[in-house]
Amino acid sequence: MRQKRTVRMLSGVAFLTLAMVSGAGLCQAEAEKPATEQTAGKPFDVNSVNTFSGAFLAARTADVDHDLDTATRLYRTALEFEPTNVDVKQRLMVTLLMNGEFDKGAALAKELKDDASVERITTVVRGVDAIRKKEYRNAEKILNYSGPNDLDRMMNSLLLAWAKAGQGKPKEAIALIDKMDGPDWFAIFKNYQAGAIALAAGDKTRARAKLTDAISDKNGAAAAPDTFLRAITALARLEARDGNKQKALDAISVGQNFVSNYAPLDALRKSVEDGKPQEQQVRNAAQGAAAVLFSVGAALNREGAEDIVSLYLQVARALDPDSADILVMLGGIAETLKQPERAIALYRAVPEGSPMRRLSEMQLGLALAEVGDKDEAKKHLRGLIELDPKDIRSYLAYGSVLSDNKDYKEMAEIYDRAVAEIGPVPKRGDWTVFFQRGIAYERLKIWDKAEPSFKKALELNPDQPQVLNYLGYSWVDMNMNLDEGLSMIRRAVELKPDDGYIVDSLGWAYFRLNRFDEAVAELERAAELKAGDPTINDHLGDAYWRVGRQLEAVFQWNQALELKPEEAEIPKIKDKIANGLPPLTPKVPAAADAKPEKPAVTETPDKKS
Repeated sequence: MRQKRTVRMLSGVAFLTLAMVSGAGLCQAEAEKPATEQTAGKPFDVNSVNTFSGAFLAARTADVDHDLDTATRLYRTALEFEPTNVDVKQRLMVTLLMNGEFDKGAALAKELKDDASVERITTVVRGVDAIRKKEYRNAEKILNYSGPNDLDRMMNSLLLAWAKAGQGKPKEAIALIDKMDGPDWFAIFKNYQAGAIALAAGDKTRARAKLTDAISDKNGAAAAPDTFLRAITALARLEARDGNKQKALDAISVGQNFVSNYAPLDALRKSVEDGKPQEQQVRNAAQGAAAVLFSVGAALNREGAEDIVSLYLQVARALDPDSADILVMLGGIAETLKQPERAIALYRAVPEGSPMRRLSEMQLGLALAEVGDKDEAKKHLRGLIELDPKDIRSYLAYGSVLSDNKDYKEMAEIYDRAVAEIGPVPKRGDWTVFFQRGIAYERLKIWDKAEPSFKKALELNPDQPQVLNYLGYSWVDMNMNLDEGLSMIRRAVELKPDDGYIVDSLGWAYFRLNRFDEAVAELERAAELKAGDPTINDHLGDAYWRVGRQLEAVFQWNQALELKPEEAEIPKIKDKIANGLPPLTPKVPAAADAKPEKPAVTETPDKKS
C-alpha cells in the first residue's frame, strides 16, 4: 500500500502502578451495569448516575478514554456515595493532576500522604507544592528518599537541590548533585541541572563547565534529547549575554548537528545573530524544579506512556506555566490522544517571544485542520510561509493539510515552491519535500514529474523505507521495473518489518506478479500488524480468491466494507462479494525476479494510501 505521510512535526513505576488502580473491593460493581451503557444515539448524561458503582465504572470508562473532565466529575459523584473510599480518591487525584488542576490534586495528595500505595506520587506533588509556595525547608523534609528506584532517587535529589538553591544555598545544591551516585544516564541530568543552578546563582564559570559537559555527552543526548537541547540553549544564551557571539553560535551548531531543521534552535540562532537580548529559561527554584520534571517526562515520552508523561508535565506546568517546551509537548500528547481542541488551546498558550512559538504555530495549523476548520488551517499555514519563505517546515505542514484535502494540484505547486527555496544543493533532511512532491504528482497522474522526485528523495536518503515502499509499489502497480520495484519493497520491509502498510505493499506486489501463495502469506501478516484497515482486508480477500479460498475471500471483503473504505472502493468490493474476481487474462510480464506459475494479469490497482 502506498502510505501517505502526514507531517506532525513520579517514577515510571510509581506512576504506572497508580495509573492502573482498578478499584478493587467494590463488591457491588459487578452486579450492576456501567452507567455508560446508554440507549443508542443518546449522549451520556453525567447527572443521570445514581449509584456508586455506576459512577465509578463510568468514571473509569471516561478515564480510559482520556475524557478527563467527565472522569473527574464522575469520581466526585462516586465520592458522594462513599466519601471515604480511598481507591476513588487515588484515581481522582491522578485525574485532576493530569487535567491540569494541580491545586485540587495537591489537596488530595496531602489527604493521602500516609497511604503507602501512593506514597511516591503524593511525596512528589507535596514537595512540588512546597517549592511553588517557596516553602523550601518544608520541601526538603518532604522530598527525602532513600529507596531503590534509580529514577525516583535522581528526581528527588534534583528537586532537593532546587529546594536548597531556593534557600540561597547554590553551592550546597550543586554539591548534592555532584554526590549523586547512579547509572551512567544520570550524567546529562546532573550536569544540566547543576549548570542551571549555577546560572541562576550567577556563577558563570561553574555553569559554563557543567553545561559544556552536558552537551559533550553523546550517550546522554541520545537518552534524553530534550534535556540535551535545553543545555545547548542555556549555554548559547550564557555566551551571548557575555558577548561571546561566536561561542554561542558554536553551541547552537552542536544542537543543529544533533537534530536538523529544529525550529527552536533555528529561531535561537537568528536571535543571537541579530544581537537580541537573551534570557535564561530557568531563573528560579520553581522553574528549576519544573525543568527536572520536564526532563524526566520528556525522556519517558513514547507511544503508550501518554498518561505518565502528561502527569509529569502537568505538575511541571504548575511550577512554570509559561514554559513553551512543556506546552508544546503537552499539545503533542493531546494530538496523539485525538484531542485536537485541547492541543489548540495549549499551542495558543505558548508565549509570543518564545523560540518555540513558530513550531507551536505550525502544530496549531495542523490541529485546526484536524477539527475540521480547513479554511482557517490553510490561511494560518499560508501566513507562516509568507512570514518566512525559507522555513521549509511550513511548506510541509501546509502540504499535509492539502494532502488530507486531496488538493493535489496546490500540493504539487507548494512543494515546487519549497524545492525552489531549497535551491540546487538540497540537504539530506530535505528528502521529505521531494517525497511529498512525488506523491502530489503521482496522485495527479503526472508520472514524469513524480518519478524524479521519488528518486531525488532516495538519493538524499537511500534507506528511507517510506520512499522505497512508495516508489517500488508504484512501479509494480504500473507493471514496470518489476525486479527493482520488488527489491525496493523487500528492502522497505527489512527496514520496517512491523509496518503493516509496507508489508501489505510486498503482498500486493506478489499478487500483481501472480505469485499468489506468497501474496497470501504477506497479506495475512499485514492484516495482523495493521488490524482494521479496509485496504489490507480487501487485498487479502483478493489473494484468498486466487488461491481458491473463496469463502475466506468473501469474508475479508465483507470485513473491508464494514471498515468503511473510500467511497470509490465500495462498489468494487460489493461487486467482488457478488461475483468474485474475473478470470485471469494472460499477458506478457514486463519483468520479474521469478517467473509466475500462472500468466500475469492486470488487477484493479489500489489507490488508497
